[in-house]
Amino acid sequence: MEILKVENLTKIYGKDENKVIAVDNVSFSINKGDFIAIVGSSGSGKSTLLHLIGGVDKPTSGKVYIEGKDIYALDNDELAIFRRRNIGIIYQFYNLLPILNVVENITLPCELDGKNVDKTKLNELLRTLSLENRKLYLPNELSGGQQQRVAIGRALINNPAIVLADEPTGNLDSKSSEDIVNLLKKANKKYNQTIIMITHDLDIAKEADRIIKIEDGKIV
Repeated sequence: MEILKVENLTKIYGKDENKVIAVDNVSFSINKGDFIAIVGSSGSGKSTLLHLIGGVDKPTSGKVYIEGKDIYALDNDELAIFRRRNIGIIYQFYNLLPILNVVENITLPCELDGKNVDKTKLNELLRTLSLENRKLYLPNELSGGQQQRVAIGRALINNPAIVLADEPTGNLDSKSSEDIVNLLKKANKKYNQTIIMITHDLDIAKEADRIIKIEDGKIV
């Protein structure tokens, strides 16, 4: 079943001699349960593409459909709610709130949405992420790998349609990187979670089911 459809997506910054086409007429689709890696060199447009898919940035033209919904036909408030409920994002630098502990950071999307936390899902995530003994720790009391595990838990807690991972191993050592990729693969298999991962590391990309390469804003 198709869960994501990108149609003729274009993002242009600046104009005239300062014009930069960051994403250039990109089209592709992804089915539910796919684990996709998007690879490309620095400045290729891969992170911009991810932000457009996630509703973080708006395209100059083109469409993004998630579960059949044209996300850019929504107004700003509707898009914020849709994004919170349907898109999980994992950033390279974790983006955890420093005053919240592990459990509070993971369940933040539920709190923002006014939803009761599924305690069974939370406890299962804590076990899967090996965070049961760290659940009351603050981010500054955790290693980089542990902080990224919290970010993964936060992205998964609401059972989103898709999870977007923007260089999730880019700030980690090789052992922690391997652990994080294995956790993403486990989430993909265990929950049939659709995952799109940005990376410049081909060895990491090979762990995905499919690789999309982007250069100069185009799929190649």
